Amino acid sequence: MSKSGVQTRLGAGRRDFLRLSGLAILAGTGAVEALGAGEQSDGGIQPVKESEQKQSKIVVGQVKVMPESGKLEANHKLLMDVLGEIAQKQPAVDVAITSEGFLDGYVSKHEKVRREDMVQYAIDPQTSPYIKSAAEWAKRNNAWLIYGCTRKEREHVYNTALIFDRTGRLVGWYDKLHLLQHDRKYDPGMNLNVYDSEFGLFGVTICADRRWPETIRTMALKGARVIFNPTYGMHNELNLCMMRTRAYESELLIVFTHPLQALITDPEGQVLLNDENPDHRYVITEIDLSAADVRRASESGHLRHRRRMSTNCKVSLRRKLLSDGMEFLEKRMRNSAVQRCLFFSVSSESLR
Repeated sequence: MSKSGVQTRLGAGRRDFLRLSGLAILAGTGAVEALGAGEQSDGGIQPVKESEQKQSKIVVGQVKVMPESGKLEANHKLLMDVLGEIAQKQPAVDVAITSEGFLDGYVSKHEKVRREDMVQYAIDPQTSPYIKSAAEWAKRNNAWLIYGCTRKEREHVYNTALIFDRTGRLVGWYDKLHLLQHDRKYDPGMNLNVYDSEFGLFGVTICADRRWPETIRTMALKGARVIFNPTYGMHNELNLCMMRTRAYESELLIVFTHPLQALITDPEGQVLLNDENPDHRYVITEIDLSAADVRRASESGHLRHRRRMSTNCKVSLRRKLLSDGMEFLEKRMRNSAVQRCLFFSVSSESLR
């Protein structure tokens, strides 16, 4: 209960993307993972097996304040103030979420900020004092924290959501996949991982990634019952319809966190929370993740009734692809990081 692009540049276009996804389904995981080896760190630890004991009800705290563009120190202080208020109001909070690019105030949105300028606002999670402070908060309050920032890795800069567990350990990160307009100042992400926790598997996406059904569906097929979505852009009626649809079609909960809106939708496509009150610096809500289990187990469940190829069909088509299709695949994907990412993500789960 509440208490308080431009389509992605897939190179070959959407039709070819679907064709590549189909090839990925046939190829299987082992044949394609080598294509992306060494491109980028994988966003942290991807679980092999879900926790046996799952906590169903969790309390989420959504940070709903507007950060200042380019003011990292001021924004981090603001976050620590709000997180302090959340912990005081609800000491048992399980997950706290910021909006997209909170630490730097989503500075990429300004036309005057060029791609080469982004490194000035990027942090290295291993050395940043802001990240150390965030980790200490997570540990002190026994809470997960999802923190939006600009992250640098070698010569690359990413639009990132850092993921801290209850011990303050940085267990991974999610880098935004779909780069629209000003987001092309970043490098595209390369993973659609899910993460294990006391409340089961969860996923993270950033802002525009929610527009593509396969983004959410891939994480759902990997077992995620909830998606945390830090965002900064669109938060209108269209977005409300989209979030209801994404939650319904993949039978999970979505926690959409914007500086001006806290929105939560459930597996039935219903709105559990829609707070746009500008006076609220945060919103605390308890959600029940077992709703995803109930929906998926129902006779009309979407995921359980997905059409799948027979084993014999998979084997024969995979052999055909491996014999004469990989050369085509490599050529089409060599210069597109986003294609590779979605290709890798679809391959493992679509063969189930």
